[in-house]
Amino acid sequence: MKTELCAYSVEACRIGAQLGVDRVELCASPAEGGVTPSLATIERVAEIKGLDVSVMIRPRGGDFLYSDDEFQTMLRDIEYARKAGATGVVFGILTADGKVDVERTRALVEAAGDMETTFHRAVDMTENYLEAVEAVIEAGCKRILTSGGYDKAIEGKENIARAVEISRGRIEIMAGSGVVASNAKDLADLGVDALHFSAKTMVAGGMKYRNPRISMGGTTAVDEFAIRTVDTNEVKEILKLIR
Repeated sequence: MKTELCAYSVEACRIGAQLGVDRVELCASPAEGGVTPSLATIERVAEIKGLDVSVMIRPRGGDFLYSDDEFQTMLRDIEYARKAGATGVVFGILTADGKVDVERTRALVEAAGDMETTFHRAVDMTENYLEAVEAVIEAGCKRILTSGGYDKAIEGKENIARAVEISRGRIEIMAGSGVVASNAKDLADLGVDALHFSAKTMVAGGMKYRNPRISMGGTTAVDEFAIRTVDTNEVKEILKLIR
């Protein structure tokens, strides 16, 4: 059973490595669900000993139907991620009618070469989940990150179990979305190859002066003086339960 921490900073990756997480999914922009991080961030995380680094390859937030320009950006970002020392890349690409874009996915897999490839939760946005799992296998990815077609993995556990059953030996299945200590054991018992979690917690930033008239993100619903980090106790509890 492998473990993967969804991380948005070098600090989060260091914490994951110290706690014994096997791999990080390195992203930027959590408000958009994760996009491709900066080259410098990838390079710095790749220097952390004993930690595999899968880099998110996603040129923007929103859906997973990409233009030709966006697709070319994804190909180039894969090249940059390899040069920066990443051990894997994460992506997902669909057609307008809600199917896995097998041709383009295969091209991304080929571009990744010897890096591990994960097809992310775009698979959960397809119109036929089990057909999508087969399509990702056909495209040649190493693993699928999935919540079983539901918002949270525990809600989609029946579909995840079916994905494990039909794909055994052909692709790894990693359960993710809403994975916490209280459900980690139940999800692990489905026979998945890995669990993906963020163990997110927010802490106050160090700014003493805070201008009350301005919101840089355009919304007052977001606390711009809070910093995202990792709940170490949550990670420890998850690791203890599944190991």
